[in-house]
Amino acid sequence: MSHKIVPTISSGTAGPLGVLHLPRLWQKMCLGAVGKLADGYKNCGPGYDMMVLDALGVSQEALVSFVASNKPSYTQFEKFFAESATKLNAASIAEINGAIAGYQHKDETRQSILAAVGLPDGKPTDAVNLNNLDDWQEFYASEIA
Repeated sequence: MSHKIVPTISSGTAGPLGVLHLPRLWQKMCLGAVGKLADGYKNCGPGYDMMVLDALGVSQEALVSFVASNKPSYTQFEKFFAESATKLNAASIAEINGAIAGYQHKDETRQSILAAVGLPDGKPTDAVNLNNLDDWQEFYASEIA
């Protein structure tokens, strides 16, 4: 049985293309391709993953197939992504980055994450930072505690 890994690259991180979440998507997809993605995480699912693919015109099926077959480095992944994208331009990147940075979880999700990490309900309120806290807690629970 292989060791499962919690992805810890933030959705707030961008690579050379300037697309937020793309490095995290690469990490999750690569971990999924080799059977090492921690339980509870999807290698390419709803939420930010599909928001990015849809906004920039990349086929989920083609990307999943490429990663499974090639297990690419990040720059190889980004090159394939850029070559596959039908809507990759400055305006589309700015729009998806704004959508990612501005996304807010529902109150129940925010409260659940903050409670799990021992913080009172309040800040942060944005999904990127709440997801970071959630990932870090999962990482801590699986690797440190």
